[in-house]
Amino acid sequence: MKRREFIAATAALLVSPRRLWAQGTPRRIGYLGIPFTDGPIRDAWRSGLREKGWIEGKNLLVEYRYAPDRLPALAAELIALTPDLIVARGPQPAVALKSATATIPIVFVVVYDPVATGLVQSLSRPGGNVTGFASYAPGDFIAKRIEILRELVPGASKIAILANPGNPSHGLVLAEIPRTARNFGVALLVVEATTSEELGIAFASAAAQRADAMIVFGDNLINLEGPRVVALAAEYHLPAIYLFRQATNGGLIVYGPDLADLFRRAGGYVDMILKGTKPSDLPVEQPTKFELVINMKTAKALGLTIPPSLLVRADELIE
Repeated sequence: MKRREFIAATAALLVSPRRLWAQGTPRRIGYLGIPFTDGPIRDAWRSGLREKGWIEGKNLLVEYRYAPDRLPALAAELIALTPDLIVARGPQPAVALKSATATIPIVFVVVYDPVATGLVQSLSRPGGNVTGFASYAPGDFIAKRIEILRELVPGASKIAILANPGNPSHGLVLAEIPRTARNFGVALLVVEATTSEELGIAFASAAAQRADAMIVFGDNLINLEGPRVVALAAEYHLPAIYLFRQATNGGLIVYGPDLADLFRRAGGYVDMILKGTKPSDLPVEQPTKFELVINMKTAKALGLTIPPSLLVRADELIE
C-alpha cells in the first residue's frame, strides 16, 4: 500500500462518531420497555426526534426490545449491540439497564422517583450514565387521587390501591399510605398483583373488603393488561382512577402526567447525548403537563353523577 493510501485508510478508521453522524452515517440507539402500541405516544416520540433532525429508519436506527420476564437478558442483548444510548420506559427496564452498564448512556422515561429507586444521585445532578424524565413528584401520588375520588364518591371511606410489588417504585408509593390515610380519614387497602392471573384475585380482595373505590398504580403490568383491569373494575362495580389513559381505554377517570409530552421531550435528551452531552450534565426533568380525563359512559354505567367541580377541570370528557 502506498504511503498516501495508508494515511487515508488510517484516518477513516480513526474518524469520530460525531464526524460519522455529520457525514450521514446512521446512529444506533436501544429501547427497552413496552412497545409504542399507542398512536399519540409513538407519534410524540418520533416527533420529538424529528424536531431535532433525527428520522427513524434513516439517520437513526432504533433497536426495540421488551418482555417483562426477560429484562436482564434483553438489557444485556442491547448492550452487546454497543448502541450510542438506550431509552428505558419504566422503572424495571431502567433498573435492569443500570445494573448492566455503567458506560452506555441511559435515558429513562416514566419513573416515579428515580432518586429513591437508585437510578440517579439527585434530580439536579444525576451523576453516572443515567438521566431522564420522572413521572411524578413524590409525596402526592395517593393524595391527589383521593381528592378526586372523594369528589366523585363523597361517602368513600375505604379506598383500595392496586399495586405491583415487582415494581421498584411500589414501596415508595405505599410509604405514603399512613400519612395520607390520617390526613383524609380514610382506610387505604393495598391489593397486589404481579401477573395477569393475580389481577382477578386483587379485585376480588378489594370487593371482599368492601372498598368504595380504587386507585390503580401505573405500572408495566397495568399498561399491558389495561383492558382486563377496566373490565374487572366494571365487573366489581368499583369506581377506579388510573394514572395513564393510554392503557385504560374505557376506564372511569384518569389523572396523571401527559406521557406523549414526556416522550416528546425525551427526544431532546436523545439528541443532546448523541451530539456529545454527558447524561450527568442533564438534570432529571419532571412532568409539566397533567391530564384529567373522565369517561362519561363508564360513569353512567356505574350509576355515578360527575360533579360540576370535576367537569370544569377535566381536560377531556369521553361521551
